[in-house]
This record gives sequence, C-alpha cells and structure tokens, in this order.
Amino acid sequence: MVMLNETPTDRGTMVLNMGPQHPATHGVLRLLLELDGETVVKAEPDIGFLHTGIEKTCEGLTWHQAITATDRTDYLAPLSNNLAYILAVEKLFGVTDEVPKRAQYLRVILTELTRLSSHLVWLGTHGLDLGATTVFLYCFRERETITSIYEFVSGVRLMTSYWRIGGLCADVPDGFEERVRHVLDTFPDRINDYETLLTRNPIFLDRTVDMAPISKDEAIAWGMTGPGLRACGVSYDVRKAFPYSSYDDFDFDVPVRYNGDVYDRYLVRVEEMRQSLRIIEQALDRLPDGEIRLDNPRITLPTREKMYVSMESLIHHFKLVTEGPRCPPGEAYNVIESPRGELGCYVVSDGTSKPQRVRFRTPSFLHAQALQKLVENRQVADVVAAIGSIDIVLGEIDR
Repeated sequence: MVMLNETPTDRGTMVLNMGPQHPATHGVLRLLLELDGETVVKAEPDIGFLHTGIEKTCEGLTWHQAITATDRTDYLAPLSNNLAYILAVEKLFGVTDEVPKRAQYLRVILTELTRLSSHLVWLGTHGLDLGATTVFLYCFRERETITSIYEFVSGVRLMTSYWRIGGLCADVPDGFEERVRHVLDTFPDRINDYETLLTRNPIFLDRTVDMAPISKDEAIAWGMTGPGLRACGVSYDVRKAFPYSSYDDFDFDVPVRYNGDVYDRYLVRVEEMRQSLRIIEQALDRLPDGEIRLDNPRITLPTREKMYVSMESLIHHFKLVTEGPRCPPGEAYNVIESPRGELGCYVVSDGTSKPQRVRFRTPSFLHAQALQKLVENRQVADVVAAIGSIDIVLGEIDR
C-alpha cells in the first residue's frame, strides 16, 4: 500500500522518466515510472506534449472544411477519422439513408485498406521495439502499396480528406480495381511471412506471452475497446454491433483471444488483417454502379460538367465552398470501429455553416490510461512491449 504522505524516497523507490523522446513511447508520451529495482511499482502517463487543438480548430471551419482537420487526429488511420466525423454530420443533416450504395461500398473498401495500413505500422514498429528488424522492413514495404492506392485515388498519400457529406469527393479512377485486386492476391502470403518471423519465434514469445495481461472485467472497467478488448475474450466490434456504411452486407469474423496479454493482442490484430482482406474482396466483387454522392443542392457540390456549362451551378459551387452548407440545429453522435478500437464523434449544430462543438471519443486516450494497470509489477523492459501492444497514437490523445 502506498501512503499519501509518503515520497518515493521514503518507500525506497526511485522515479524514472521514460520519454517523451524515447521511440518506444510511440510519439510524445512521457511515462513517470516509480521503480523498485527494475520492477514497476507505479506508472503515470503524462500527455499534452503534442496538443494539436484539432477539435477547437474544427469549430472554426465549415462542415466540409473540418474534414481536413479530422485527418490529423489519428494520422495512421485518417480515413477512419473522416468516416466517424462524416457519419455523425450526415445524421445531423438527416441524409444517412440517402448516401448512394456505391459510395458506401467504396468507403468500406478504403477504410479496410486503412485498417491494414495502420496494423502494418503497428506490427512493424512493435516488432522493432522488441528487436525484430526484418518484420519492420516487410511491413513498410506492404504499406507502401496501400499508400500508393490512396495517392492514385485522391492525389494524397496520407491525409486524403476523400469523404464528403453524402458521399465521396469523386469516383475512383480507372485501374482502381486492379490495384486493390493486387493487394488481395499478394497480402495473404505476406501476412503468413510475418507469422513465420514472429508467431513461434522463441525470443518474441519470451517478450510477449504473459506480458502485461489484463482480465476481461478490468479491460471493460478501464474503457478498453478494439483488439485490446477482444484479446481478453470480449467479442465486441462496432461493425457487428452497430453496422454502418453497409457493413452488415458482408460476412466476416471477429477474432477473439482469451489471455489478454501482449501476445494475444498481436494474434488478434494479425487475424484482423486477414478479415479486412475478406471484407474488401466482398465489397469489390459486389461494388455497384451509380452515383458516388447524393443529389442534394443544399449539401453537395455540383459536378464539374455542370459548372462548365451552367452559371447557376458555378454560383452554387461558389456559395457552398465559401459559406458552407447550413446544418439544422441539433446534436449527433456516431461510432465506428477504427484500427485502435471504438472511435466516436459528437457534433453539435446551432443552425449555422460551422459546427458549434466537435468532440472525439478516441480509443488511444482510454488505452493510455489503462497502461498504468498493464505495467504494474512488470519489469522496465516489459513497459516497452506493453506500450506497443495497445497501439496508441498521440495525435488521437492530444486533440
């Protein structure tokens, strides 16, 4: 028991600063570790070194302009952040059921590619934290294939800002299907390669099995979601529980493990990559023709073709871009399954062309607080494995 009037010196312990410059802290995270020898007695995550102020920035932009800011919360899964925001705003505008099916399916394909890309960064850096260099090089090689698809579709490799209220910025170009098919054909063997390198590697097993475990009840109490929660035996996935963007049209499994340790969190994410490929293949096979955004002059921009021949369309475009669409007063909340867990977006409208309030419920923030529970009574070296296993992104924490 730690007495309130005691100092670390009184307890015969010392406080060690870990980060924020340490690469294993995955960004600007500082950990205050109270140590008894090499054993962690207490850990206190200290955030606030990035402090982007993105939520407040969104409130000074129009409903469409704010999309570009949401890219930058979780910069490893920007399309997921776009989607959480867009779905909440579409609820406010009352057009959720009017989004064309083609747009919904393309959202699914690109968001699942984002999940793959994010998990590849996590797997590569997590392996590197634990001394596995080769898997880092392999993962970033495959991620390059996905970022090239983003660039092909939107012209931007990371911050695509590709969604729009009611649909997409533009339809995918010719050749999109061939590029995605290449991913579907090559990635299964690549994932097998990662498992060959790590899953039964004795050094990797020593660093991950029974490391930083957390029980099902503890994970729920600390607010964990996503792969971290599913590794504890809880089969909860927003795509299944509260389907959005036509996810209920696709057949896929929710990977679950039961030990809640670093190793099980690794196994869950690896299997999620396979399930993402499965979803992408179904969406691509069934991709319908048609419009990629709803036809609503109050919200959506006119097509380029109309602008070239119609003065009214040009004026309409100018008004929407400079002033933004006006949203009915109200509030809305929407959740999606991001690569890190349940990502929620809460928006409030006062009837103007700018949001009165934008607030994100980010999984990384809650997982960072759970870190103190994960590393209790573990060795200092195990802290590195624990941080990597919860896959936090500090842009999502310091909003």
